[in-house]
Amino acid sequence: MARYLATVESRSPAAETFGYLAAFSNAAEWDPGVLAGQHLDPGPVRVGSRFRLVVPFAGARMSLTHEVIGFVPDREVVLQAANAVLRSTDRIVVTGAADGSTVRYDAEVRLRGPLRVLDLLLQPGFRVVAERAAAGLADALSRVPPGSATRRAAAAPGPSGGAAEPAGDRP
Repeated sequence: MARYLATVESRSPAAETFGYLAAFSNAAEWDPGVLAGQHLDPGPVRVGSRFRLVVPFAGARMSLTHEVIGFVPDREVVLQAANAVLRSTDRIVVTGAADGSTVRYDAEVRLRGPLRVLDLLLQPGFRVVAERAAAGLADALSRVPPGSATRRAAAAPGPSGGAAEPAGDRP
């Protein structure tokens, strides 16, 4: 299993930051490892909402459908995707702060089937991809407004800074 944790600060209110991130198809705007994103269901994000992301994997393109399995409005969204190759879980928690909000992003990927024996080898590559995603997230949250070209689901956050750390290296 590969796991990564990032914390990013945003000067925008928690509700705005959360709305942008919960619309998970927006990952195509801030994660350089996402080639395309699409919201598959009409209406607001809720438990059961689905997002298709296209990502590079082993020299090819892989489509992953993420489903919201946990949702606390303006606070937390948990998404899960699985196919024959891997299973991923993304947990995004947004909390209010005196001057905006804090985003805590926890991502976990597990290989499936016979590939599971390679899980330990996945961690270094996943760490690089996750660090790029965390940097992209901090950059997107620093733009006013991020995602304005393709924004569909929420008001956009304002300026931010960010820090990331591998989950396995936490104290």
